[in-house]
Amino acid sequence: MASNTVQRALLAGTLAAAAVVSLAGCDGSTAPGELGVNQQILASCPDGVRLNTVVHEDASGSGSSEEITAQRLSIIETLARRTAVCGGTFTVSAYSAGSAATAPIYSGELTMPGATDNARLRRVPDAVDQVMREITRNWNDALASVPGGGTDVAGMWRLAAEQQAQAGDGYQLVYVNLTDGLDNLSGQNIAALSPADAAAAAADMALPELPGAEVTIAGLGRVNGDPLSSSSVDALVAFYEAACERTGAESCLAVTDWRGSR
Repeated sequence: MASNTVQRALLAGTLAAAAVVSLAGCDGSTAPGELGVNQQILASCPDGVRLNTVVHEDASGSGSSEEITAQRLSIIETLARRTAVCGGTFTVSAYSAGSAATAPIYSGELTMPGATDNARLRRVPDAVDQVMREITRNWNDALASVPGGGTDVAGMWRLAAEQQAQAGDGYQLVYVNLTDGLDNLSGQNIAALSPADAAAAAADMALPELPGAEVTIAGLGRVNGDPLSSSSVDALVAFYEAACERTGAESCLAVTDWRGSR
């Protein structure tokens, strides 16, 4: 059974989606309601490829709280919607100390059948609801099953690269790592550095190539308990932005708060 934390988080995500839907339809170029929202998403989908959306959820205790869980589930729901609208695969995993310390939360194809765009888009809400129900069922057990011993954020980028290689050229990688950014296996306390030194530290990392990928590291500095200082958050942002740029990704975003859209 899902915990109250996860249930409240999904309710928050549903209310947020409803608020977005209520604003749709003001522009006469799109249909009203949720169909209009999804039409707008469809217009921003990449041409000629499907999405390979890979989400890695940091299972470390430092980033665990009801509020953080709610935010992360809301992001995941938004990503599931975009993947279902554009078509593609959707994978969510929990992790700690690298690719060997992971647990699956969800994996599936989110390409909607239908003869027309609108026919496909009308299937999206039910598909996303089913995805989120499965994620709800699996969330607590998956996070609890991941062994402790550290958080290897950069190591998960290599796993994302492997997943993209398996997907092939017909997919664009959309990689999202939901983490507080406190990578305690890198050998350095990045949060204690200046932004310039943190960015320089990224040069020493062994990173995969992620050409054409959209990469987002979200939740930086958001921890359970006293928040990190602004200087520590600035250092984490600088570190992950510099690291992402080294992968050759098409776009890089390293932020504390993110609503799952660019």
